[in-house]
Amino acid sequence: MSDDQRRDDPQPDGEPQAAPDSDAAPEKKQGGRLSGRAKLVLLILAIVALAGVGLWYARYQSHGKYLQGTNDAQVDADAVTVSPRVAGYVADVLVTDNQDVRPGQPLVRIDPRDARAKSQQAEAQIAVASAQANAVRAQIGEQHAAVDQARVQLAAARTKAAHDAAEVARYRPLAASGAETRERLAQLELTARQSADDVRAQQAAVAAQQRRIATLRSQVAQGEAQGRAARAQLASADVDVGATLIRAVIAGRVGDKTVTVGQYAQPGTRLMSIVPLDRLYITANFKETQLALMRPGQPVSIKVDAIDDLELKGRVESLAPGTGARFSLLPPENATGNFTKITQRVPVRISIEATPAARRLLVPGLSVDVTVDTISAKAEIDRIRDQQKQLDRQEH
Repeated sequence: MSDDQRRDDPQPDGEPQAAPDSDAAPEKKQGGRLSGRAKLVLLILAIVALAGVGLWYARYQSHGKYLQGTNDAQVDADAVTVSPRVAGYVADVLVTDNQDVRPGQPLVRIDPRDARAKSQQAEAQIAVASAQANAVRAQIGEQHAAVDQARVQLAAARTKAAHDAAEVARYRPLAASGAETRERLAQLELTARQSADDVRAQQAAVAAQQRRIATLRSQVAQGEAQGRAARAQLASADVDVGATLIRAVIAGRVGDKTVTVGQYAQPGTRLMSIVPLDRLYITANFKETQLALMRPGQPVSIKVDAIDDLELKGRVESLAPGTGARFSLLPPENATGNFTKITQRVPVRISIEATPAARRLLVPGLSVDVTVDTISAKAEIDRIRDQQKQLDRQEH
């Protein structure tokens, strides 16, 4: 069989022989390894990835590692508990739940009749004390007249005593010469002694009347003191009367109202709370390992869980003087032998810098994420480390 016939003959299975494809070999070769364009793309992606990682690392070293964040934070406010100062039945409740109030606005009125009765009783005591003092003052005027009368009687007694003493002196020489009897002299001497005794009695009477004036004046002072005590009771009663109308001491919103008309309120019983929504702040509990560079005044980024896509700004106000565990009801006692080291958290107070419109969206208790930029304290820490190294070198 010639070569031409062999090429024209069909295959043993009856199918014509396929002609070889000239592009098959190159495609198979390309499937085994990447083309030059693919290698270029991968190289560019690798370079971009390395550049991104480098930029991230540089940013982290320069600033990122100084950002301290926590999600253990919430919005807080120093709410005021409204409690009565006096006991009594609640006559009126002048506010509703969640109502905004202003300072001095009436909240609750307690039945004032008991307090007013005490006030009237104090006024009556003032009147009684004043009347008693005036009566004693009148007695003092009468006593002055009695003192004057006693002094007149004393003067008369002295005159009579002087006369009797003169008679004795005149009759004594006469009796000695025999011109007068000794009985007459003895009678005159007895009269003179009685006159002298009367003078002393009148002097004692004058002194007694004067001491009576001092006693009456002390009674006046006592009445005035009782009047002052009654006035103090009146002032206290008036305060109680005013306290029957409970007013708001701050501006805020009424919350947790439990008071109802007709209930008996004891002093100090919580009736409601007033939350000052214009003075909100954040309490963030940071780990103790995050506090080395944290200082008051550092800027804070705030994200509120309840409000998407809203980032607020703030400032670190202060750091608590102890960990949260230290101020708990039962602080841990590590000296008992069952010590387990746990990372402690320290409350940090953060002020909120937001517009009034943004503040109206916040209420106490909302969960937030905070991030504090502590880079401002880097120089301080570096200085402390340098000082410590110098100290270590001096010790060695």
